[in-house]
Amino acid sequence: MFEELMSEITEKMVLVDEMIGKIVPVEKEPRILYEASNHIIKAGGKRVRPFIVIESCEMCGGSESTVLPTAAAVELLHTFTLIHDDVMDRSATRRGVRTVHEVWGIPIAIAAGDCLFAKVYEAIVKHTRPGAVSSDRLLQVIDVLTSATIEICEGQALDLSYELQRSIGESECLTMIEKKTAALFEAAMRSGGIIGGASPSEIEKMGSFGFKSGTAFQIADDILGLTASEDTLGKPVGDDLREGKKTLIVVHALQKAKENQRKTILNVLGRMEASDEQVRNAIDALIDTGSIEYSRSRAEELISLAKRELDLFPDTRARRALLELADFFIARGF
Repeated sequence: MFEELMSEITEKMVLVDEMIGKIVPVEKEPRILYEASNHIIKAGGKRVRPFIVIESCEMCGGSESTVLPTAAAVELLHTFTLIHDDVMDRSATRRGVRTVHEVWGIPIAIAAGDCLFAKVYEAIVKHTRPGAVSSDRLLQVIDVLTSATIEICEGQALDLSYELQRSIGESECLTMIEKKTAALFEAAMRSGGIIGGASPSEIEKMGSFGFKSGTAFQIADDILGLTASEDTLGKPVGDDLREGKKTLIVVHALQKAKENQRKTILNVLGRMEASDEQVRNAIDALIDTGSIEYSRSRAEELISLAKRELDLFPDTRARRALLELADFFIARGF
């Protein structure tokens, strides 16, 4: 169904990875830092966020070659957050390989993340073709990515603090998702639009598309974390339950569950030692409460709203790709 879209994403991924190779060369000294910095990047991933940057730029009439450094910068920012998140969550695997801190230790993992964060700005300032983008627009991109990084940190702090709470409300859960995940999708759309020469009103619409579709992406991702295979996930099924993550699914279930279902879920939530059988029972309870179906409907609603934000743009290949990508976000989790 999404074969053409996947082919497009793969084509852009090759270009983005080539640019990242120039910005973060693995052969640079000290090798341990640059090998660690490249570890998760080389493990795979679809490069969805840089794809959004490129397509949003082209939708506004900008060129792929001009926006490529910014697209790479967004992927570097995303990777930086993954490396540090894995340290905080004590995760052992990511994209089917051992996490950076598992291979090189926590100090190097922190240094690798810090290095990638600095490389975000180097990518934009040093690798954007001279004269291709005005300094004002480059400053706007830097401002957008800086704001997104702050929001991501706030979202991660909320995520960690919610793990210690017995229950939270749905609005609190959505705020965490919006900050931790949707903020970077929004920034990707805004950045591409800025480089592409979009007007302020167009950038607002694009940002709203990224924000809504990014929220739906995370909800679908949480569904995938409970229903997909370990090979698909690249990490054990139900890991988020063991880590105590308060996803929309869990929040809804704890509000709606019968006492025995609630007990089954809480027996796993936040318990890294929970057995595979206990995890399976907890997932069954989440299904029985209707919480996965409820989360699915919320994601579908958000995607519907997101797609409307692009109504004012001409019917171009790039616009169609972004609309199809939004549909893919929820299809992958269902």
